[in-house]
Amino acid sequence: MRTLEIVHRTRYEYSTPVTLGEHRLMFRPRDSHDLRLLHTGLAIEPTAAVRWIHDAFGNSIAIASFEGTTELLELTSTIRLEHFALPLELPPIEEYARTLPFSYLAEEAPDLARYVERHYPDPNAMVSTWTRQFLEGEGGAETFATLTRMCKGIQEGLTYAMRFELGTQPPAVTLETGGGTCRDYALLMMEGARGLGLAARFVTGYLYDPALDGAGDKASAAYPHAWMEVYLPGAGWVEFDPTNGIIGTERLIRVAVGREPDQAMPIKGTFTGDADVAVKATVDVQVHALERESRPAAPAPTNGT
Repeated sequence: MRTLEIVHRTRYEYSTPVTLGEHRLMFRPRDSHDLRLLHTGLAIEPTAAVRWIHDAFGNSIAIASFEGTTELLELTSTIRLEHFALPLELPPIEEYARTLPFSYLAEEAPDLARYVERHYPDPNAMVSTWTRQFLEGEGGAETFATLTRMCKGIQEGLTYAMRFELGTQPPAVTLETGGGTCRDYALLMMEGARGLGLAARFVTGYLYDPALDGAGDKASAAYPHAWMEVYLPGAGWVEFDPTNGIIGTERLIRVAVGREPDQAMPIKGTFTGDADVAVKATVDVQVHALERESRPAAPAPTNGT
């Protein structure tokens, strides 16, 4: 278990004054057995009216509304949490689900149906053909072994490339181009897992390296990150990070989940302004490893707390 403080600062600078539309912010994780939230804070410039909701997936969302015009939008989220990594051994998957194919039980199948359903076109069965290669090898069609090969196969077989366009590219495009971003990799593995009849969902949060933790006031860098989870009977939702070829690790700090990438975006909003307005965006995330605290979780913050 580690106690961490994560400070995520996002700044947008506009070349001419703009009017900001409503912004939906996903910075606050949900308490669970593997993550205990100790404190949260959200500061917004310019001042905004903030209300909180839970979406269809149980994510905690701050909705910020603005008045007037501005040339700057800065969002600073501070969260303090205790994080527990999954054990390294094989998850205790139910016997009937240890090999592929299998069917989810009747009491779970209706709730998982949309997570199993493939969401993207697969021209010339490119994704399906790519997926089948992971059914072979040591362990054959063992469920966990197949997913592990797929996770590591993406990391080893594709080339990671920063891409600043909005959105996530279709899985077939990721295979055609031979690379993509973390969100592209996560979506490709989701569609691969769905092609095997497995329920999969998209996850956003943070990636950090404990080896870089500093002492005292020195913080280590972390990164906004995307990965995916597969529902395995007996083990529940199990994390796979195909960008780094890792599974259920303390390096992944989950914030939001969704059936599709667009449903788990950390920041989603609009603005109106001149047709030629230019936007400069900067993101900085820092993590401090702290001594364990024994304070209760704080209530949902309002703007500026």
